[in-house]
Amino acid sequence: MRTVQMTLEPELVKAVDRAARQLGISRSSFARRALTDALNRLRIEALERRHREGYRRKPVRRGEFDVWHKEQVWPD
Repeated sequence: MRTVQMTLEPELVKAVDRAARQLGISRSSFARRALTDALNRLRIEALERRHREGYRRKPVRRGEFDVWHKEQVWPD
C-alpha cells in the first residue's frame, strides 16, 4: 500500500472517525472502502450512459423482441 495525505474538513474527519469506530475499522480502511465505492459508482454510471447512448443511436424496432414474449411468462 501507499500512504497519501489528504486535506479534509474537521467535521468530515469526526464523522468518518465515528462511522469507522461503529464499523470496527480504521479511518484508512473506511476511506479505502468509500473511495472504492465511489469508483464503482462512476464505472456503473459510465456503463449506463453507454447503454443509453447505444439505444439512442439504434432504438429497438417494433417487434424486434417479440420472439421472447413466451419466455417471459411464468407457467401456472
